[in-house]
Amino acid sequence: MTSPFAEPSDADTLFGLDALGGPAAPDAPAERTPGTGPPFHSSPAARHLLPVRTVYAEPAAAASPRGREILARFPAAEVIEVASHWRIPGLHGNEDNVERWVRVKGETLVLGERKTLTTRPNGRSADFIAPGPSNGCAMACAYCYVPRRKGYANPITVFTNIDRMITHLGRHIARQGRKPEPNQCDETAWVYDIGENGDCSVDALICDNTADLVTAFRRWPTAKASFATKFVNPDLLTLDPRGRTRIRFSLMPATDSRLLDLRTSPMADRIAAAADFLDAGYEVHFNLSPVVLRPGWQNDWTELLRHLDDVLPHRVKQQAAAEIIMLTHNEELLQVNLGWHPRAEDLLWRPDLQQGKRSQNGAHNVRYRNDIKADALNTLRRLIATHAPWLRVRYAF
Repeated sequence: MTSPFAEPSDADTLFGLDALGGPAAPDAPAERTPGTGPPFHSSPAARHLLPVRTVYAEPAAAASPRGREILARFPAAEVIEVASHWRIPGLHGNEDNVERWVRVKGETLVLGERKTLTTRPNGRSADFIAPGPSNGCAMACAYCYVPRRKGYANPITVFTNIDRMITHLGRHIARQGRKPEPNQCDETAWVYDIGENGDCSVDALICDNTADLVTAFRRWPTAKASFATKFVNPDLLTLDPRGRTRIRFSLMPATDSRLLDLRTSPMADRIAAAADFLDAGYEVHFNLSPVVLRPGWQNDWTELLRHLDDVLPHRVKQQAAAEIIMLTHNEELLQVNLGWHPRAEDLLWRPDLQQGKRSQNGAHNVRYRNDIKADALNTLRRLIATHAPWLRVRYAF
């Protein structure tokens, strides 16, 4: 029987788009060996994910070295000057954009400067949340919380003042000194999540912000960068992180991914990439996220865990750890999804199972009821202990 992890995503046919959100493309060329040949960001597959036609840019962002690098990477794009990357007429707050949800993500790019540089404590996935180099994403996960802040559009906003962010992080790390004791984030290093509101692997298709952060963290012996991703970008294999960057590949059963993880790398590709990234110098963890409760979810997670146990080499298992993140949803996102992908809400919006939740940022969300969530977490932990006992659960929420 063919493994479900080798099956194409439902995004291959949904809305007449392939997994990268454009017309069906011919077979991709063979992958290059890292460090040889042209970079992946110039490949047809990358251009297929980001066929940028319009760049909205703050003047200072466009004139900066990073801004000029980005505009040179998309020379055919129309550049429109805007006063603020947060308030763009016709883009933010435009309900008509829901019908163009996927197109906007791929064809539109925003350049701005991050005005406020704040590193805040976390203590869950990471010790700290760093000021991220972007906001928004070119992928189209139906459960993503970031679009709620942008009003019917969620293209990538790249912050071009990356040097200021790195200077800020260096000072923050220096103030921490050495980590006094191990915690769930890491045994010895202060962990900084650098991709809270975007996907650093996709950002690397646009510019060198991700590369600059990976390079910076490898010279900070008391700290470690961390980011979750659903996209396999082979360009990251050339960055030589020297163990100071943790990449967390997000995983879920293929049945869920085909409906919810549009425009992302197939689940099989993410799993297969783990050994390559470990060998390239990354610490490789996994996000079991989001866990969506539906009839048969236990069987599908069992199949996923068995697959991990079967295919991952011993060296990956030795250092692997996982975060378990149960689904959190939001009524505003429900309304957005009903405008472009209502089938997803058959799984995501379950008032019979969910209760209200005020998030750390003040948003009104819904999550599974306390008793249901606790039971599901216990079940998943038992499945891990049975089928992937090497997978240490670092954090569950």
